[in-house]
Amino acid sequence: MRNSKALAFYVTLCVVAFIASKMVIAVLLYRRWMRKRRIMEEHLSAGGKMVMFRSLTTQSLTSKACLKKTILKLTNKDIIGSGGYGTVYKLVIDSSTAFAVKRLNKGSADKDRGFERELDTMGDIKHRNIVALHGYYVTPQFNLLIYDLMPNGSLDCLLHGKAKDRKPLDWSSRCRIAAGAARGLSYLHHDCIPHIIHRDIKSSNILLDHNMEARVSDFGLATLMGPDETHVSTVVAGTFGYLAPEYFDTGRATTKGDVYSFGVVLLELLTGKRPTDETFIEEGTRLVTWVKEAVSDKREELALDSSLVYFPLADVQTMFSIAEKCLETDPLRRPTMSEVLKLLEQLCPEKSCE
Repeated sequence: MRNSKALAFYVTLCVVAFIASKMVIAVLLYRRWMRKRRIMEEHLSAGGKMVMFRSLTTQSLTSKACLKKTILKLTNKDIIGSGGYGTVYKLVIDSSTAFAVKRLNKGSADKDRGFERELDTMGDIKHRNIVALHGYYVTPQFNLLIYDLMPNGSLDCLLHGKAKDRKPLDWSSRCRIAAGAARGLSYLHHDCIPHIIHRDIKSSNILLDHNMEARVSDFGLATLMGPDETHVSTVVAGTFGYLAPEYFDTGRATTKGDVYSFGVVLLELLTGKRPTDETFIEEGTRLVTWVKEAVSDKREELALDSSLVYFPLADVQTMFSIAEKCLETDPLRRPTMSEVLKLLEQLCPEKSCE
């Protein structure tokens, strides 16, 4: 009897201690959240600089005071993504209007000047395959970017995300996504003045709208390049597995580096595998090397995504060939993005590229 009472006492003590620890953690997290919220509130109310691009302003965003008030209501429940460059929130204005708000911590003074200069350029871009930037807000502690919300998330989530986030992509959809992303990137390289080198093309930076139309996003590493320039010298940055080999050696960002990264994205669309897939690490190889071997042996279908059931083999082989051109070791032998776009538009049925 005495043992049973002692056991009951210890069990009760453990339960009370567990509940108390949870309550303490909850209070600390709440205080931390309130502290961050007050910091955001202070800087939003302290003035700062808000810029809304007229060409992209909607009636729902005409009042900056209303927009600030709505931003203050954002909580952790509104987070839809996060990464090395910031946290993304879903900002709901009304039942039919929503935006993505990206919060970025401040960098050096030079970075901040470049931030505003590049954002001013992005504000003038209106293209169906580039995520529209509606405006931004600059404070001493952080920057807020206001973008179009893409309801179908990223290509990375569709291909590699949790089961609930994945969507079956048939051949026509993959072809359409490839052509759309190429169209947006071609616009940045050839039609913008100054030209824009993205420097971080990857599947997670290709977002999909309600029509599953691809849109290039995240210009946190983008570099402006004059029409007479061939490259821009920068600190090597980007995502492992997508970077062109010559970038590591020279530190020169070029449009051909973006072409290489796009070639890796094409391989993801074809194989359903990330360039950093664990199987490649275990085997001591890479996605690019693995696919090149399959193509040279005329075994492209063996490298194809197993979830892709119905596909025209000739078209699959053609897309593998396009990817291979993009992934040439010598950047001079790679096509330009406008040439890649033409190849993909020839490959895709007209209805898949609209």
